[in-house]
Amino acid sequence: MSTAPQLVVHRDKELMAQAAAARLITKIVDAQASRGSASVVLTGGRNGNGLLAALAAAPARDAIDWSRLDLWWGDERFLPEGDPERNVTQAREALLDSVPLDPKRVHAMPASDGPHGTDVDAAASAYAEELARAASPENHGPVPTFDVLMLGVGPDTHVASLFPELPAVRETDRTVVGVHGAPKPPPTRVTLTLPAIRAAREVWLLAAGEDKAQAAAIALSGAGDIQAPAAGAYGRSRTLWLLDAAAASQLPRSLYPPASA
Repeated sequence: MSTAPQLVVHRDKELMAQAAAARLITKIVDAQASRGSASVVLTGGRNGNGLLAALAAAPARDAIDWSRLDLWWGDERFLPEGDPERNVTQAREALLDSVPLDPKRVHAMPASDGPHGTDVDAAASAYAEELARAASPENHGPVPTFDVLMLGVGPDTHVASLFPELPAVRETDRTVVGVHGAPKPPPTRVTLTLPAIRAAREVWLLAAGEDKAQAAAIALSGAGDIQAPAAGAYGRSRTLWLLDAAAASQLPRSLYPPASA
């Protein structure tokens, strides 16, 4: 069952990143207090990396017990380990290398020079198996119930590496799939599917900049998820759109409270 999206609009992308980082710290600390650990799915791209950099700079980051945090990824570019274009490489640079994480709880997606070689479908299956091993009976499914799953929204409404009309966005059974022929480089990727995304307690969609305004307007106007994948990304208990004023510029003001701007 989808949760109605809530919108928070910030003045600019810097403020949005700082506020989202503060919000994430609170969520992780609360989850660790109530369940002993927390599970977060990271996103790459301009807004995802901006949030991680803001988190690295936040004094309150030390409130998190980093050793009791599981990190997953929503998608990954299927490139060699350490490639600067890989989401995990960028995340390490922005935040992960500067905090005391448990390496066993950092679940990077396979690289193209890893144990599966260049077989992206085998790599996707391996990540699905890793998710399934981390799921517990109370999760009621083949993935953990992530506390927060973050997604950047592309100008074409794609989220993770689920692009409009392509096979991956139509997937209803598998939790992770290989992507062939993505419309933006690199063409080969690994991505969570909508069923896996919808297992999260909270899904946060990040959009900043005028180039995201039309995508936000389409996804929030009742579009179908095949045509607008961002419209199909929602959490079990909350779906939160975090936008800057530029990305919200084509939305009716009735969708978000004036105070949030």
